[in-house]
Amino acid sequence: MIKAIVFDIGGTLVEYKIPLNWSELCSPAFECVADRCGYIFSEDDYNHAARVLARYNARINPREYEVSSNQIFSEIMSGMGLPMEDIEKVKFHFYSYFRQDVHLYKEVKETLKRLSDQGILLGTLSDVAYGMDNVYALEDISEVIKYIDYPLTSNDVGYRKPRAEGLKLLSEKMHIPVEEMAFVGDEEKDVMCAVNAGAYPVLINRGDSAKNYGQNKEIHSLDELLINHKF
Repeated sequence: MIKAIVFDIGGTLVEYKIPLNWSELCSPAFECVADRCGYIFSEDDYNHAARVLARYNARINPREYEVSSNQIFSEIMSGMGLPMEDIEKVKFHFYSYFRQDVHLYKEVKETLKRLSDQGILLGTLSDVAYGMDNVYALEDISEVIKYIDYPLTSNDVGYRKPRAEGLKLLSEKMHIPVEEMAFVGDEEKDVMCAVNAGAYPVLINRGDSAKNYGQNKEIHSLDELLINHKF
């Protein structure tokens, strides 16, 4: 019997109007930083930032471990001659650029509320982009975070999916066997993370194309979980 459900965030709970791979938007994001912070960047500055970000873009250069935002932005800012005391301001405007058009899928709030009311433990496990701090990553689910008992990202775990550490950590925090946990996500790495941990893999497929990642269950809207969360 499933006693807990863990959710990926982007593409599962939250819709982003930008591509999953942010690489093509890095220059516009730093143009926003320049505008908001009063900086003037050269072409070399933009190229430097793009090179550093490409190195830490897990969709271009996959990695199992997580890297902090301070490590990434310290490298960027030192190469651009920016004062390190501005790091929080730079990160804020950079991450804000990517979060301009973010919203919960329409069924999310009611689904999480009803699952929580039924006594199902709820958590999140999401890989962050470019070390995005939780203060930004979890702000995207601020409307429903009160229903989520354990909101985690790869920052909390130190590893990225499909590594099993995140679900195992949640299992420990929830005091339930990982076998009694379902993990819901929209990507292959979400399914593989559940499989690697021994949890129940649920794929949410909001499109029309067939996706066979080895999931035990496929849904097209989160409210399908309300029909039967015992699986």
